[in-house]
Amino acid sequence: MKYILQTASREIERLFKGKIYWFCIVIAPLFSVFFFISLMHEGLPTNLPVALVDLDNTSSSRNLARQLDAFEGSEIIAQYPDFEEARQSMQRGEIYGIFLIPNNFEQYAGSNKQPKLSFYTNNAYLIAGSLLFRDMKTVSTLSSGAVILQKGRAKGYTDAQIMAQVQPITIDARPIGNPWLNYSVYLNNIILPGILALLIMCVTVYSIGIEIKEKTTDTWLQAGNNSIMQAITGKLLPQTILFFIVGLIIYSVLYIFMQFPIHNVLPMIMALFLLILASQALGIFMIGCLPILRLGLSFSCIWGMIAFSISGFSFPANAMYSSVRILSNLFPLRHYFLIYIDQALNGRELIYSWSQYIYLLSFLILPFLVFQHLKWSLKFTSYKP
Repeated sequence: MKYILQTASREIERLFKGKIYWFCIVIAPLFSVFFFISLMHEGLPTNLPVALVDLDNTSSSRNLARQLDAFEGSEIIAQYPDFEEARQSMQRGEIYGIFLIPNNFEQYAGSNKQPKLSFYTNNAYLIAGSLLFRDMKTVSTLSSGAVILQKGRAKGYTDAQIMAQVQPITIDARPIGNPWLNYSVYLNNIILPGILALLIMCVTVYSIGIEIKEKTTDTWLQAGNNSIMQAITGKLLPQTILFFIVGLIIYSVLYIFMQFPIHNVLPMIMALFLLILASQALGIFMIGCLPILRLGLSFSCIWGMIAFSISGFSFPANAMYSSVRILSNLFPLRHYFLIYIDQALNGRELIYSWSQYIYLLSFLILPFLVFQHLKWSLKFTSYKP
């Protein structure tokens, strides 16, 4: 413990002298919190621009357009006389969707003919396109039901009889964990810890790699009694404490200030601490395999960025190829995500998440695989810029 604290004291001095440490440990994570929380403070995108092409121009078509415009997510910002002009507007990026009402819509709706409503969305913008598709499909379904209701009443049927034909199966949807369908709840709870994990790996790689580059490894190892394990532990101890404090601040913003749903607090704090340790262990492994600063940083950046797409919160892991699904277990963020679902959102018993905690703990084995090679590199590697 004496040599660990001695090395930690040396590292604290380096932290105070290096501005890059404070930027990566404190400023960047907290700025990310402010940026993403303010970016998605409304929860869902609203008033997405839509163009209307009304070829019928009757009271029924105008009423249909008003219904679409009344949706929170859609806003009709322009009306074009033909589809070609609306298409050009979409290609210029001025609108995300086109709602086309055909000619003779009112006439066909009142007879036995079937008018065809058409809507087009720009799915290059996935979220905007999906939300507009949902709104326009809902309006189309409601208009179809209104026509059937009007015909049924004319034939003398009761509303109950008509609704049995309009909607024979009633759907009672109850979204679990995020009933508001709030994108901020869905994304920020994983993006922000993911950014923190990425920064932890980079800082770990940098703090070891810069010792090799600046040829200060001898004094570092001497402070740790020439023990690579004591030297690494003392170096990372102050960083671990700082990252954990920053992580708790992020939790305070998410679960106290923003009041995002959370059932079990202590298991999530434990998951945060293990995510920090697992990310540091990965960083040690990376710089141990590639004991050149620029190579180690490249390795950590690539690995950290892949974690956002392979962890399963943007695309279900069960739908991935089996080889990719197995590979996802090599990313600490994947196991943190599963713990978050079970403990924060669903409030399950801790026993159901024990395997994910074991996975995070297993990352601590990685440094032992490279300690000898890393110690040799610290002593004999000659850095070539």
